[in-house]
Amino acid sequence: MLQFKVIPVTPFQQNCTLFWCDETMEGAVIDPGGDFSTIQAAISELNITLKKVLLTHAHIDHAGATNKVANFYNVNIEGPSKQDQFWIDLIPEQKERFGFSDADFFETDRWLNQNDVVTFGNIELEVYFCPGHTPGHVIFFHRESKLAQVGDVLFKGSIGRTDFPKGDHPTLVNSIRNNLFPLGDDVRFIPGHGPMSTFGEERKTNPFVSDRVFG
Repeated sequence: MLQFKVIPVTPFQQNCTLFWCDETMEGAVIDPGGDFSTIQAAISELNITLKKVLLTHAHIDHAGATNKVANFYNVNIEGPSKQDQFWIDLIPEQKERFGFSDADFFETDRWLNQNDVVTFGNIELEVYFCPGHTPGHVIFFHRESKLAQVGDVLFKGSIGRTDFPKGDHPTLVNSIRNNLFPLGDDVRFIPGHGPMSTFGEERKTNPFVSDRVFG
């Protein structure tokens, strides 16, 4: 069975997330944006054998500590989609701008796309391509647990920003309405920032993407 722990990191309180299989204790860290020592402490405390780093997108608060985590644990990096390469290239510049001490350039081992699957232990996560916030954004969905990690696509009561380079509001709305909501109203999701919610709750009440807005 899938277990998870949310670890807020960086001054932006980004929801870095540990996913692990409770049968094998093998796991993955999703979006290690920074605060490497905090992430390391959580992995050690939970006695998880880390198998990979997963990335929803390459903004520095989500991907800054990727290189440090991958090198320390000698694991592969999977994600995001290739369209986010330019954000990876900008990490050194962003590091100076935002003062992220853990942030470094990295090379992903596997770009991810719609209908890909990532695995660790006995867990399979489905990958859904959800651009708009960034052009290469993906999300991870565990069907058995009805749980998703959606990065900065969707939040409780809000949606991701689209005013960054290559962001696009109509594309983001399409990703949410046509790629996330069909997964089911009872799916819980972990956003990139803030509290969890369900797709059903957001479909009913979210002022940006609800059925009331698009009905």
